[in-house]
Amino acid sequence: MAGRFEGRRVLVVGGAHGIGAACATRFAREGARVAIADLEDDAARATAESLPAVQAGAHLAVRMDMLEAQSVESAVAEAAEALGGLDVLANVAGGDDTEGPAFEDLDDATWLRMLDWNLMGAVRVTRAVLPHLRRSEHAAVVSVSSVNALMAFGGEPYSAAKAGLISLTQNLAADLAPEQIRVNAVAPGTVRTRVWGKAGKDADSLRHIYPLGRVGEPEDIASAVAFLASDDAAWITGHTLPVDGGVLLRGPGTPTG
Repeated sequence: MAGRFEGRRVLVVGGAHGIGAACATRFAREGARVAIADLEDDAARATAESLPAVQAGAHLAVRMDMLEAQSVESAVAEAAEALGGLDVLANVAGGDDTEGPAFEDLDDATWLRMLDWNLMGAVRVTRAVLPHLRRSEHAAVVSVSSVNALMAFGGEPYSAAKAGLISLTQNLAADLAPEQIRVNAVAPGTVRTRVWGKAGKDADSLRHIYPLGRVGEPEDIASAVAFLASDDAAWITGHTLPVDGGVLLRGPGTPTG
């Protein structure tokens, strides 16, 4: 189990499924003790119990509603107490359920919900974790944005919120650099997660727009998150790493053959 995160304590927000679960698994395989924060607490516990561990009780699940400040603060406090502190925060939770309406049909409530889910949630969690990171010698924050923040793929509320997350990453990186707290983000393209099945769609229907000939897997994103959180990226802060199969090279409207 020895690896880049041996002896480190990691909080993965949105870690019960998909990209978050893949991140939790990657951190655990590299020696970290992991707290999985998720609104679906039963699924979070099941994922925590499935993680490889060097000792009993190395990992845990905490219930967190990232839309509620008190829930965030309580979950972070519980995770930090159980792990004896926190070294890494992975902000993974987020999503988009607004597909369909035209821009002029999207009301204020929809915009505010998307901003809350995809931007303010990360704000609340990072704010609550920051005092613990200040006590760490290996402090890092990695947030999951989207290629939607970097190119016009549609979904204005979601895309705007994810762009805000990139701006937050840059500004926090500048503010926290003197304290040796690194802040970065990843911007995934299409990733095969349960969201596609719930929507009755197939992620592979978009493989033709990706130069590398496939859509992403959760493990692709987890690898990038782990890199940015590790000492391998010790001189990297304030950056957003696209993990996109090359789609930003051509854009969504250009088939790759």
